[in-house]
Amino acid sequence: MPQPSAPNTLQLLFPFLMMFGIFYLLVFRPQSKARKEHEQMLKNLKKDDEVATTGGLLGTVVNVKTDTVTLRVDDKVRVEVEKTAISRLIKSRGAETQQPVAVESQR
Repeated sequence: MPQPSAPNTLQLLFPFLMMFGIFYLLVFRPQSKARKEHEQMLKNLKKDDEVATTGGLLGTVVNVKTDTVTLRVDDKVRVEVEKTAISRLIKSRGAETQQPVAVESQR
């Protein structure tokens, strides 16, 4: 009777290498890309940009410092938050504002 041979080490590692490769493509790479985009957005914040914070506060950038941003949330109301608390940019200062189109009612 022939004796069964021990499996090759490469054959044992191949499934784990494939799982790691798939995991990298589906999780690590997109997360790293999103983190870099968020860091770039924080780095490029300017006065009059409209932003949203992680706490759901919406405001307009008034002043940008090294680690903090001052937001205008209402008339005469300013809040200073850490840059890391900014979750997304709603409208950039350079973005064109769209004028609403007047709709005439038909009677």
